[in-house]
Amino acid sequence: MAAGSSKKVIFAALAGNFLIALTKFGAALWTGSSAMLSEGVHSLVDTGNQCLLLYGHHRANRPPDEQHPLGFGRELYFWSFIVALLVFSLGAGVSLYEGIAHILDPHPITDPVVNYAVIAFSVVFEGISWRMALQEFRKTKGDLNYFQAFKRSKNAPLFLVLFEDTAALIGLAIACAGNFASHYFNRFELDGVASLGISLVLAVTATMLARESKELLLGEPAAARVTNSIMEIARQQDGVERINGLMTVHLAPDEIVLALSLEFADPLNTPGIEQRIAALERKLRSAHPELITIFIKPQAREQFRQFSHHGP
Repeated sequence: MAAGSSKKVIFAALAGNFLIALTKFGAALWTGSSAMLSEGVHSLVDTGNQCLLLYGHHRANRPPDEQHPLGFGRELYFWSFIVALLVFSLGAGVSLYEGIAHILDPHPITDPVVNYAVIAFSVVFEGISWRMALQEFRKTKGDLNYFQAFKRSKNAPLFLVLFEDTAALIGLAIACAGNFASHYFNRFELDGVASLGISLVLAVTATMLARESKELLLGEPAAARVTNSIMEIARQQDGVERINGLMTVHLAPDEIVLALSLEFADPLNTPGIEQRIAALERKLRSAHPELITIFIKPQAREQFRQFSHHGP
């Protein structure tokens, strides 16, 4: 997934959530709905989250320096983790507080029709953003199901937007049900119950996002199709007798560090090995531009087994 596609999805979500947040807060002030206020906070938090993701993109694009020789790609994963924490602490926390407060001190919704109109408006804009994120996500998932693709995705900002938009649509459905139940049954505390439901949805979403962002921040390997391709290219390189081991780490969605241990044919001298390593690096970079740093170590298999815990 190119960074440009991810940023396009973030910009769309940012614009939609900002407009929706203003509309929801206006409706909450007009009608006194706790669920609508929770939804307003939810959209405001999402707006701030998209700003943080864009900031993360900006920070991650800085060139390497002496203190950070591999660049700043992991800043994108760091800010994605912060976003997940904000969804939990602000989105879920405020919704929980509002729900409990409204249950303890229920009051009627003055004009539920306004809330229904705002919910319909929000569904349209959230739906547009959700569809854009889903289309981009489908391009990367291949034959995997959606949960497997989420677990293996290296593009944290993309699945963050997709999950946020999904949670927003579920939250809107809960808010609509809470407004209707509160008005129809004349049980005003049901609007507060809807806020608790929204809080639960946000808490579950944030927990899943935080866990995946943490794994990416710690360092995940490249996808199997990438490592298989690298090994096939290495096997075909003239002079390579055996692949001892391979290790890859994602620093960002489009940034991978590769370490490769190879055993070369015994008759080759040092200049011959150097030439073949240079040729192999060119082939690898041509096939996989996301390989930003490549370490190739000529090594006998016995030495590799002695000094490494990683198999081929």
